[in-house]
Amino acid sequence: MAKLHFKYGAMNSGKSDTLIKTAYNYAERGLATLTVKAAIDTKGEDWVIARGGARRRVDVLAASGEDLRERIRETADRLDLRPLHCVLVDEAQFLDREQIDQLFLVAKSEDISVICYGLRTDFLARVFPGSQRLFELADNFEKLPTMCRCGSQAEFNCRLVGGVHVFRGEQVAIDDGSEVSYESLCGSCFLREQEAAGDPVIG
Repeated sequence: MAKLHFKYGAMNSGKSDTLIKTAYNYAERGLATLTVKAAIDTKGEDWVIARGGARRRVDVLAASGEDLRERIRETADRLDLRPLHCVLVDEAQFLDREQIDQLFLVAKSEDISVICYGLRTDFLARVFPGSQRLFELADNFEKLPTMCRCGSQAEFNCRLVGGVHVFRGEQVAIDDGSEVSYESLCGSCFLREQEAAGDPVIG
């Protein structure tokens, strides 16, 4: 029976790069994959783009409220990806809880492996709804490590606006390379930045 996997980590932990490498490994063995990305993530438009420059075209841009299981079926038929062996999902944290349920059904009812890549928590250290549902349903979890500026393992995603760390705002603000950017921090560095900003998120 196929499984639902969740590979998560702070920003810059190589999630997109791992997805692209996984797709290549499947293709090398003649096995069909389909790539999904949450449509709210407009960075890269309909591409998954890794920091090193590798890229992969997205087959399904999933909008909120959309039946993801049906979109996967329709797209696999249209692109002649049958038999479909694996669905790879980028930015899974942005999916609805119901869409995670639909991915679970793809794995369990249609025997197609589903591998989701995403963040655990937002810049306020609060779990994303899609990630929470994945922790509730996924068969396997894998933490992808990345490093804080101090050399410790990073656990938190810190938002910067105009180069200044902020601890207020909407949950989703896409890194556009100019005003909004993100830094992966360990717990100690995260606490120091929130103290400097005078906006306690933890404590």
